[in-house]
Amino acid sequence: MERLAGRIMLLSGWRRALLAMLAGAVATLALAPFNIPAVGFLSFPVLVWLIDGASGEPGRSALRRAFPAFRIGWCFGFGYFVGGLWWLGSALLVDGPEFAWALPLAVVGLPAVLAIYHGLGCLLARLAWSGGPWRLLALAAGLSAAEVARGTLFTGFPWNEIGVMAVPVPLLMQVLALVGLHAMTLLAIFVFSLPALVVGRRRGRGTVVVLGLVLVAAQVGYGAWRLAAPPLPPVDGVALRIVQPNVLQGQKWDPAEAERIFSRLLELTDAAAPADAPAAPRRLVIWPESAFPFILTDRPDAVGALAQTLRPGDTLLAGATRVEEAEGELPRFYNAIYAIGEDGVVEDAADKIHLVPFGEYLPYQALLESWGFSQVAKLPGGFSAGARRRVIDVDGSPGFLPVICYEAIFQDELVPLPDGERPGFILNVTNDAWYGRTPGPYQHQRQAMLTAVALGLPLVRAANTGISVVTDAQGRPQAGLALGEGGTVDAALPGAGDETPFARFGNVPFAVLWGVAALASLAAARRRSRDTA
Repeated sequence: MERLAGRIMLLSGWRRALLAMLAGAVATLALAPFNIPAVGFLSFPVLVWLIDGASGEPGRSALRRAFPAFRIGWCFGFGYFVGGLWWLGSALLVDGPEFAWALPLAVVGLPAVLAIYHGLGCLLARLAWSGGPWRLLALAAGLSAAEVARGTLFTGFPWNEIGVMAVPVPLLMQVLALVGLHAMTLLAIFVFSLPALVVGRRRGRGTVVVLGLVLVAAQVGYGAWRLAAPPLPPVDGVALRIVQPNVLQGQKWDPAEAERIFSRLLELTDAAAPADAPAAPRRLVIWPESAFPFILTDRPDAVGALAQTLRPGDTLLAGATRVEEAEGELPRFYNAIYAIGEDGVVEDAADKIHLVPFGEYLPYQALLESWGFSQVAKLPGGFSAGARRRVIDVDGSPGFLPVICYEAIFQDELVPLPDGERPGFILNVTNDAWYGRTPGPYQHQRQAMLTAVALGLPLVRAANTGISVVTDAQGRPQAGLALGEGGTVDAALPGAGDETPFARFGNVPFAVLWGVAALASLAAARRRSRDTA
């Protein structure tokens, strides 16, 4: 092992870059649908040894000497994001060749940009690199800070944050209720890097290894303790029906398919429930994101069809395109969730707040349109963002927190909860048909589950082509439909858990842990500098 580590440290040029990329790509096997977190114990030690061997020429400034670590971090991140996000290119092929020209931008260009964050994280770590066991804390502090920046700057894109690698099952997810995903990222990087300590300086090694083992035991122990508690009873008097129509994206906005799609939604809504389905006076019927293949308010006949299909006590919660029109102005379109009563009338609506750049709107629209760019959404001006997030109340049912599509991955934006009001569940409607049978829908579902666990709330998720699921407040699936299936999910509404520490304090635990890691790594680096002076 020492010989292998030594050879890795001495690599240079394209060999060093290639190994860093491969290490990042291998790390993606820890993500859904593969769920092999053990690969982290391979990838991150390699990253540590590569940074060990990355030092600039003596006599230059500390920043210049640390810059080789940026190149290693960028290569690692590039491999990680290509391996984890290659499926994004599927969305560009839905409409045929129109957006095929942008395929390299999605599959290679976006990972190249996102990898800058990992490069900066490794550069920051190298500035506090001690060469001893405590350098693992420097890497954890540097990369976790970079991940926070990635999820925040330029609208943010925290997809597949490193901490997701360490929480593939409910037993390991429960720690998120305590500290949130950012803190899990810091701790995961530290623990995954521990095998790097089989070589190198021995001073402090035992303390660092014991600390890592304690963290793993605490994660498993807390998860086991939380899951051992008696399950919360379901909400009395409320039943769920999730409709998964399994409409292919190429058909979704085809006018010739609109009536067939709408009829399919009504048919599934009205279908007889299985014998073991829960019965209740109040039924919440959930349709996925953008379920209506037309503007509902333009179709009185569709409102009438809904009124004929919905049963007494039903409320339909459906993804829809909402339009606001003002005289002399272009209409404004919103990606929304409608709450529709049994009479087919819209009673409330919630608009998507965090839109997908280039997918739902075009940043710097006037400039980019002059260069020939356009957003994927076929709407004049794209979608507009909603004004504020709020809990939506439904008579006879707990209120819900509306989360549309990838809003579910932005944990930071959901705490504190709107107006301090605690909902009964998270409603996530989405359309992952853009990505076909790729890892994308599995990754999306996993990250939505992690957010629900962090907040201590059940997740009710309706996806056009899957994966639709109902989970309890601890992330345990209660019912669902697999990717690519059509049908319904009939389930009781799980009860909400108590407010979690993360829901109350947000990222305060992460800030404390990050401060401790940064100070400890800086102190170790200073000791090393003093010892070698």
